[in-house]
This record gives sequence, structure tokens and C-alpha cells, in this order.
Amino acid sequence: MRTILLDKGKPTPSEVRLRFRERLGKGGIVIAPGVFIPAAAMLAEELGFEAVYFSGAAYSNMLGLPDLGVFTLSELAYYIRFFTNAVSIPVIVDVDTGFGEALNVVRMVRELEDAGVAAVHIEDQEMPKKCGHLAGKRVVPVDEMVKKIKAAVEARRDGNFLIIARTDARDVEGFEAAVERARVYVEAGADVVFPEALHSKEEFAEFARRVKAPLLANMTEFGKTPYITAREFEEMGYRIVIFPVTTFRYAMGAIKRVLLTLKSEGTQVNLINEMMSREDIYRLIGYHNYEEWDRRISEESNAILSRRVKLG
Repeated sequence: MRTILLDKGKPTPSEVRLRFRERLGKGGIVIAPGVFIPAAAMLAEELGFEAVYFSGAAYSNMLGLPDLGVFTLSELAYYIRFFTNAVSIPVIVDVDTGFGEALNVVRMVRELEDAGVAAVHIEDQEMPKKCGHLAGKRVVPVDEMVKKIKAAVEARRDGNFLIIARTDARDVEGFEAAVERARVYVEAGADVVFPEALHSKEEFAEFARRVKAPLLANMTEFGKTPYITAREFEEMGYRIVIFPVTTFRYAMGAIKRVLLTLKSEGTQVNLINEMMSREDIYRLIGYHNYEEWDRRISEESNAILSRRVKLG
């Protein structure tokens, strides 16, 4: 049972990052579901997931904005602290193109490192960036992305803060260019490579064969990548698979059903069995632990005041 404000046994961000780096070195695959609210991250941790992923697309869409890189670093850093405070597992964060040039990347790394993030991924698109599975993307010259990666690597104060380099080159310059970019990004210091929007299981396997680095796969819905299981990615040699917008899209579908039911029936009674109960939510967030803490502190405070009255 998590108690965000009261959990003295929670590992430090440095400890979380070290464990994550060590976990990636042990083989197997880490399944990182996308989470768009801290309570969802808490539930993922409770259910045994080893990491969670914060999607720029889900965040933008949650705010009613398009996934075009329009939220700010300050907005992201503020919101992401609720996630890192809520869980003890690594939080991987999508930072789009890094919020600007190399100097902006330095500030981004420092801000998110301070916020307790375990890893960030930077993509090699031009601004305004697009969802990696849409047509019309443009990628920056290789040297510009290399400069961002080197800036990110040098900016981090914790060597276990992972820098993930995403390349969107597959649909712009072709598969061979994506492979070559990935190799250069590894040489520049990227800890993990993220090939976006590959078109087939064969392409993922070939990419893994030719790029000698820990790899992250994106298993999004409605995109250019066919549905591939975590086990299949693991067999190809991938270390992380993200499901970036799955929970958000499913939640929005459920919200739509709720709203239509309320509009047509005027009551939620037929939906009660599909809901997480009040007590289940309280247990997840440790609600009663907070009440107990407040009761204890009040009793101890009253005891102190009582003693002072007697002494006076």
C-alpha cells in the first residue's frame, strides 16, 4: 500500500536508476505500460510492472492538445514529479525533441533528473514534431541529433540516468538510414536506442541484429508497426517494450461509454460493477494510512501541549 507523502522506505531516485540499469543488463524484457495519471502508475507498480512510461502524446491529448510538441518543459517537470513521488519503479519520459537545441537539452536533463525520472528519450525529428506513425515527418541532420545526445550525456549528474535516442528515420530516409543513425547515436553516448515505426517483425529483428545496444520497441495501436508480443520482442533481443497510449485510449473509450450511459439512462447504476470501488482506490493510495498518521501526530502534539500546561 503506497503512501506518497509518508513512505520513508521509498528508494532514492539514484537507487531507482541504478536498479534499472542493472535490470537492463540482466537480459529479458521490461514491459513498461504508458501511464497518464499517477494513480495508474501506482496500480502498475502494484500489479508487478518493472517500469512505467510517460508518453508525450498521451500528455498532450490529456490536455486537449495535439501531439506536436506544444507543452513546455516546466509543465512536464511539474506534472512528472507526481509520478516519481507516487512509485518506486523507474519512470521513462518522452521529451519529444528535447525542447530545443543542445543548451535546452542540458536544462531538460537537469530538470527531469531533479524530478526523479529514470530515463528520457529524445527523438531526431524537426519541429513541429509529429506522432512517429503519421506521414509527413521530417528528421534533423545527424550532426544536430548527435549534439543533443552528447549534451544530454554530459548534462546528467547521475551516470545511471539513461539517455534513450529515438530515430524516426525509417519513414523519412529509409531503413538503412535508421540503422546508420542508430549506430552513430550509440557512438555519441546514447544508452538505449529506440527505432520508431518499423514496419514489420522482420525489420525489428534486422535492426536488433545490426545495432549493438540495448533497444526499446514501441508497441502502439493504430500505427505502422504490426502487433507484436513482448515475448516476441524479447526473442529478437529488445530490452524494453512500451505501450505508450494504451491505457489512455482505453480509458477514453470507457469514459465515452459512461457519458453515453448517463445521457441515455440518467443513472450510473448499471456501470457500478465495472468500476474500481471507493475502497479499492483508497487502498491503492493508502488513504487510511494518512488518516492514521494524522491521528497519531495529533495525539502526540496534544500530549506535548498537555505536559507544558502541567509544567506551567
